[in-house]
Amino acid sequence: QVQLVESGGGLVRAGDSLRLSCVVSGLNMRSYAMSWFRQAPGTEREFVAAISWSGGMTFYGDSVKDRFAISRDNAKNTVYLQMNSLKPEDTAVYYCAADYRLNQRVATTEGNYDYWGQGTQVTVSS
Repeated sequence: QVQLVESGGGLVRAGDSLRLSCVVSGLNMRSYAMSWFRQAPGTEREFVAAISWSGGMTFYGDSVKDRFAISRDNAKNTVYLQMNSLKPEDTAVYYCAADYRLNQRVATTEGNYDYWGQGTQVTVSS
């Protein structure tokens, strides 16, 4: 059974930092690109960041570029999202997702992803 379990969300103030974690079980992480998406109430799910299976390729959504950093530790079956300089508009439920992909590319659309976590809430107050 494949499980992706996110943690690390919470309530913070604008300008603060948070680090989200996603622990993966039931699949070989070295065969999967990993991503973070987010969804605010009343909006579509939005791509945030992605990382190739080896960590050699990363890609970010325009709204988080230069503030967020995605990383992974395949030995720990974990992917991270370091979020700095948080803004109220970053408030959303953040989801971790896995895409079976053996090349160094990453996908930015939901339909490419095979497995999803349950999400963790991030709330940024002004």
